[in-house]
Amino acid sequence: MRLPVSDVELIDRAAGINGCSRTEFVREAAVRAAEGVLLDRALVRLSPAAFGAFARAVAGPGRPVRELVAVLERKAPWE
Repeated sequence: MRLPVSDVELIDRAAGINGCSRTEFVREAAVRAAEGVLLDRALVRLSPAAFGAFARAVAGPGRPVRELVAVLERKAPWE
């Protein structure tokens, strides 16, 4: 890749903070971006019955998740 010097310097600073090489940093960032694109475009196929169950679950009332409620009830460290 050909990049402007300012981009390379920025990447090198971030890679240094992460304790990795420029190549490792760019590879990890590119892989994360690629996974995100693929996940955003993933096609999920459901049978009519499964879709009906999904639609009912989404439309129905929510239920509290015990672990999430516990996290949200904790006092923040800065308080």
